[in-house]
Amino acid sequence: MKTYLQVLIVLCVGALAFGQDRPSVTAQLNTVFVGADGKYEANPDTALIEFNISAQEDNSRAAYDRASKQAEQVRQILRSNGIDPKSASIGFFSIQPVYDYKSPRQKLVGYRVNANVSLKLKDFSKIAPILQQLSDTDISGTQSIQYLLEDMDAAKTRAVEDAYRRARASADAVAHAGGRAVGELSYASVDTFENVVRPMPMVRAMAKLAGENAAPAPTEEFSPQTVSVTAHVNAMFTLK
Repeated sequence: MKTYLQVLIVLCVGALAFGQDRPSVTAQLNTVFVGADGKYEANPDTALIEFNISAQEDNSRAAYDRASKQAEQVRQILRSNGIDPKSASIGFFSIQPVYDYKSPRQKLVGYRVNANVSLKLKDFSKIAPILQQLSDTDISGTQSIQYLLEDMDAAKTRAVEDAYRRARASADAVAHAGGRAVGELSYASVDTFENVVRPMPMVRAMAKLAGENAAPAPTEEFSPQTVSVTAHVNAMFTLK
């Protein structure tokens, strides 16, 4: 007489645990249900540089003209490093009055122009020269760098493949222990997650210390943090 085996097991393979809800699956005869985590780490392929153009003068026209000169300096810096200025983006632009709040009556003392500029680079060797030149021209108080992985879909696919491989291995182990074999995949769900590589501030005062006899920069010879993509796969297989 043929014996039917019903197996329901949920395994979380890997060190990562995720708190979000998992789909509920009704147990079926002659199936094994497993869950596993997979991971893929990739080197970032893009550097995002962000900095501010800021100018303050007694009147709005003078502040605008000074900010315009700073913007032209930025364009020249980009051209000198073989970068088309059109590749840089303006995030915001504002002209604001500046008041002196220390006096009994609010007093207008000038106007400030602010603009945020962002630039994406594929060639990481251009990062240091651009930041150094920005510091030397007194354009921005601080700069920040964030490393990105723009080809994220390919990394997610690799993480899912790793999670599925682990899930299938777990299913094979359970089936073998019960004297069965794993058949076809009958159900699967996938979740993917990615870590965020935090921006790294570059303080102008530190950049100005650079020189022939200066000590190495704090970040010299270090590599950008890798971008980690993880995936969780729930899979149901039939049992032979």
